[in-house]
Amino acid sequence: MLFGAQIPGRLAGLRASAPLRRLPCADMSPAPASDDIVATYAAAASGAREPLLVLEPLRAFLAAHDLVPEDGGDLTAAPLGEGHSNVTFLLRCGDRELVLRRPPRGPLPPSAHDVLREARLLRALEPTVARVPRVLAVGDDPALVGAPFCVMERVRGDVVTTAVPAALDTPRERRRIGEQLVDALVEVHEVDWRACGLEAFSTRPEAYLERQLRRFGGLWEHNRTREIAAVERVAAWLAEHRPRSPAPTIVHGDYRLGNVMLAPGAPARVAAVFDWEMATIGDPLADVGYLSATWTERDDPPLGLFELSGVTRGEGFPTRADLVERYERRSGRPVTDIRWYRTLAIWKAVVFMEGNFRRVLAGSTDDPWLHGFGEGVVALAERAEREALGEDWY
Repeated sequence: MLFGAQIPGRLAGLRASAPLRRLPCADMSPAPASDDIVATYAAAASGAREPLLVLEPLRAFLAAHDLVPEDGGDLTAAPLGEGHSNVTFLLRCGDRELVLRRPPRGPLPPSAHDVLREARLLRALEPTVARVPRVLAVGDDPALVGAPFCVMERVRGDVVTTAVPAALDTPRERRRIGEQLVDALVEVHEVDWRACGLEAFSTRPEAYLERQLRRFGGLWEHNRTREIAAVERVAAWLAEHRPRSPAPTIVHGDYRLGNVMLAPGAPARVAAVFDWEMATIGDPLADVGYLSATWTERDDPPLGLFELSGVTRGEGFPTRADLVERYERRSGRPVTDIRWYRTLAIWKAVVFMEGNFRRVLAGSTDDPWLHGFGEGVVALAERAEREALGEDWY
């Protein structure tokens, strides 16, 4: 879960732990460390860290599920996408391509990075209108590769982060990208989650917001590496001003432009929605608030370390208000108190970012982007507080 923020003026004199930079495009996957992917457990025995993938037992698993030939071609793996939360690999064996997701190395917060839960949800959504990739196999035995994992089909298309595909790089198609993003979210919220077997996916979905405040308050206690007073103040504001939720729906939990894939060519169309690890049953307006809070407009100031949707500054992309208005019109659901939902989204991002920074301090990740979270998390907490108070955050 990722966000946009900048270093506030009164923090400008602090020394950041890494230079601020824009994120790379989604196809610029990070190179794996030498101990990330190993052929056998014996090859990893001398390493200081657990591997992320062990190819020999993984290949046997895939062959047993008829996903690769029993005795044809070597299995290779390469990181796919940004890889800041659950880890995603592109697997190749002969002419077969598959996608594998597994949790990152620890330390992990309780109940976070649950790929088995994500796989159960995706399988339930497969026959619905929601645009999801197909789950092909689930490995629930951590002994296979070091953690539970799921294997999915590879969906072809473009994930837009810093550049728009040439076929869509016109004001008309840029606007259509934003409209498609909203329409795909409306489809998710239209799914009859009881009919597709998700009644037990969440307890008391009508109490989603209350649970979110309690859960992320607990995660902050688990994740934090220092005192950040703004986090506590925002938590208190959210509890005091918590709105009444509409009827519960499926909630994606991390819905933004960088988590969908556009089909190749024009007109713009969302082919698949990815990264469902945060999904549950609850208040659909939480997704609208998160989408709005991660969306960048043309006249926004540079957002620094956490800017993910800078591409949407381009001519033709809808504004945040446009996105909310289209959601209201397409869903028939009024979006009340968008400021509260935006504040919730930013506050939750602070909690998650601190967890990632904790992984940096523990030495369990090589991701250079995460090393910049020192003062960046503080800045994001400041932004959450300004959003809560209705102040300009730039």
